[in-house]
Amino acid sequence: MPGTWASLAALPCGWLIGTSFGIAGIAVAAGIAFAAGWWAAARLASASGVGDPGFVVIDEVAGQWLVLLAAPLDWRFYLAAFVLFRLFDIWKPFPIDWLDRTVKGGLGIMLDDVMAALCALILLAIGDGVLGVRP
Repeated sequence: MPGTWASLAALPCGWLIGTSFGIAGIAVAAGIAFAAGWWAAARLASASGVGDPGFVVIDEVAGQWLVLLAAPLDWRFYLAAFVLFRLFDIWKPFPIDWLDRTVKGGLGIMLDDVMAALCALILLAIGDGVLGVRP
């Protein structure tokens, strides 16, 4: 549940970043969150002795912001981005599950969420661009 709350909290922050700095700002914020999260998650996992501590949620923030790269500033797109990201992050189809099992440490904590974000981003972009589907 902490991951869902973190993803939800990332939405208004992403909205503010998007309105202030555009898509480039969201991309930079996601990159910073990924780099800081990798560093922090590695240290927390090592210190706690837990491979993927549930209290580490920066991976969800970085992942949610990545999905927002395909979402115009429209609450319906943000809702779709949230639902799709959480679906992939919880379901973990291949290759997300493979990353989750194979890559360990701080990078592993971050990468499965990045891959879930990329899957959600692709579906959101296809739905909007190719199919012209608007939530």
